[in-house]
Amino acid sequence: MPMTMSRARVARRIATAAAFGGGGVGLLGVAAVGVLLTEVRLARRTVGGSSDIPPCADGRYGAAFGHRTDRPPLRLGFLGDSTAAGQGVHRASQTPGALLASGLAALSELPVDFRNVALPGAQSDDLERQVELMLAAGAEVPDVCVIMIGANDVTHRMPPAESVRHLAEAVRGLRAAGCEVVVGTCPDLGSVEPVYQPLRWVARRLSRQLAAAQTIGVIESGGRTVSLGDLLGPEFEARPRELFGPDNYHPSAEGYATAAMAVLPTLCASLGLWPEEERPEPARGEGLLPVEQAAAEAASEGGTEVTASRAPWALLKHRRRRQLPAAETTDPSSVTP
Repeated sequence: MPMTMSRARVARRIATAAAFGGGGVGLLGVAAVGVLLTEVRLARRTVGGSSDIPPCADGRYGAAFGHRTDRPPLRLGFLGDSTAAGQGVHRASQTPGALLASGLAALSELPVDFRNVALPGAQSDDLERQVELMLAAGAEVPDVCVIMIGANDVTHRMPPAESVRHLAEAVRGLRAAGCEVVVGTCPDLGSVEPVYQPLRWVARRLSRQLAAAQTIGVIESGGRTVSLGDLLGPEFEARPRELFGPDNYHPSAEGYATAAMAVLPTLCASLGLWPEEERPEPARGEGLLPVEQAAAEAASEGGTEVTASRAPWALLKHRRRRQLPAAETTDPSSVTP
């Protein structure tokens, strides 16, 4: 609990600095940063990422449902970095966007039109451009957007307050356009297999601190968050050959499915489609907490949703996951086989 409260205080300071235009809150001393940079250079010799272009998964999912109803398709947008783009897999159906579009179609029993503007290598300062693309004149505003961002902010040492400010502005822009927003917060970079101590400890600390600060910024801007860090961390550490892709950095198809299953309940709940009430179940460790405390606890427990309640409270939820259906699209010309 003391560690959670400490993380909550730091996350609140970062979010406050972001709201007032501050440059950032230093999370590490000069000596620690020197160690981090040395270890990063060593790690990059082993973890180079992938230069492959992610498969394009844009298209309509669940088209068969369109023959059963006169209701219009749902529209799902994706923004963020290489994880949002699905880098590391070779089939469009294996990307997190395709998996979530298919899951949303199955649960809503409606077709889902999916569009992805995520960019591999993107940091949070690219979100303004991505939001402009998503809301470009002539484009239909999505019903809901998913954002996955943060890993590159950590590895490129973007000041955390700056990172949170860009993300919060993106959420506010999408919400102002009438779009629900779900953010998968910064993943646990300490789970990347070729990264060793002390970088592993530093990366985990920075990742979780940014995830907590992101949560505060997103909740106070009208969005919802799902923690991916601790969810992926232990599972990826225990089964790296299965859950990491060939580049040892991006998730494999099974890794993306694990992340998508965690996000799907919150995605559906944002549209009123999830069969659970919007209230805490104490027996499941859920509750109403101060926003910064909920953010800190979520950063330490993967798959945890944080949703705004009456200020200054937030609802901490552990939604039950469901197996994702196979991703299929009616526009095969836009999908890598």
